[in-house]
Amino acid sequence: MSSLCPFAGATTGGGVCPVKSDKSSTGVCPVKSDKSISGVCPVTGKDHSSEHKESTNHAEEKDTDPRMVPAKCPFGYDSNTFKLGPLSCIICQALLHESSKCKPCAHKFCKACISRFKDCPLCGADIEGIEPDAELQALVDRFIDGHARIKRSHAAGDVEAAGGKNKVIYEDVSMERGAFLVQQAMRAFRAKNIESAKSRLTMCADDIREELKSSEDNLDLCSQLGAVLGMLGDCWRTLGDAPSAITYYEESAEFLSKLPTKDLELVHTLSVSLNKIGDLRYYDGDLQSARNYYARSLDVRRNAVKEHSAVASQVIDLATSLAKVADVDRNLGNESTAVEGFEEAIQCLEKLKLDSEHANLEQRRVSVLDFLHNQLADK
Repeated sequence: MSSLCPFAGATTGGGVCPVKSDKSSTGVCPVKSDKSISGVCPVTGKDHSSEHKESTNHAEEKDTDPRMVPAKCPFGYDSNTFKLGPLSCIICQALLHESSKCKPCAHKFCKACISRFKDCPLCGADIEGIEPDAELQALVDRFIDGHARIKRSHAAGDVEAAGGKNKVIYEDVSMERGAFLVQQAMRAFRAKNIESAKSRLTMCADDIREELKSSEDNLDLCSQLGAVLGMLGDCWRTLGDAPSAITYYEESAEFLSKLPTKDLELVHTLSVSLNKIGDLRYYDGDLQSARNYYARSLDVRRNAVKEHSAVASQVIDLATSLAKVADVDRNLGNESTAVEGFEEAIQCLEKLKLDSEHANLEQRRVSVLDFLHNQLADK
């Protein structure tokens, strides 16, 4: 699963994606967003970042809609922190999914997580059995529904106060629901709790689909949905369900294909989805179908390199696609075409010069180059 969060613009107070922040604080999200809550309250729109601005804010309060009531999380979750609370599983470090209680110690974990243990990870007691905790799971589900809800319009989200005269509009002051769900899904996926990840991503995809009903041309929503569908494809692929994985990858590619190709992260996500479909077709023995998807990915990457020839990662991606297409050509009996593809990929990589600051890319370049040379040696 990609570590790129499609909701980076609506995440932590520092503008850092909650998924990326586990590894790197400099990652770029594939979906650009104009939303940022760095020092700005999303409810009042006021900036509390300095004492100098505080006096100005007092004046602005007169113009602030008094019906806007900031929500507060009873468990202490906010836009700047994430902690393991009473609703979290210490194994996957995500919110509990299919909450289960160990017997006899009564410690609670996700069902998928604790099923891999014979002794309780918390106290070391022998696990004689596990039983579902429906009451705790209901609390977790209510927490998800209420903690990071989508910001609603006045028409959809108004709640009449006592007397029926005034209306109160509640909006979450933490992270957007999409970012929150993706954060939980990524934590669960990394801990191999795939059912939990799949559940959170499905909720996220359903939310975006609902929003798209009234905003079909919203490019941000399309890109977010494309990225989330790709993640769902990864979940199904990990579970061994290739047909379902292909369905999600194809839908992901469909949405991402509608978007402008100026954003390199989106280009990468689209090409990866196409390659993953090609991989699954390849493993299933449908070489011609695999080649078609690899070729589509290759076209996407060729166009990206034409516009961004100086971006090293794009050149390596292009060489990788050339290698995939050439490998299928060889298996289809088109040896001369395969050799041409391998040689073009080698030329791309040998022209690419990287300095010490790009050690990871250099390692990847050398790895792909070694593979290509081995392919030509086997001809």
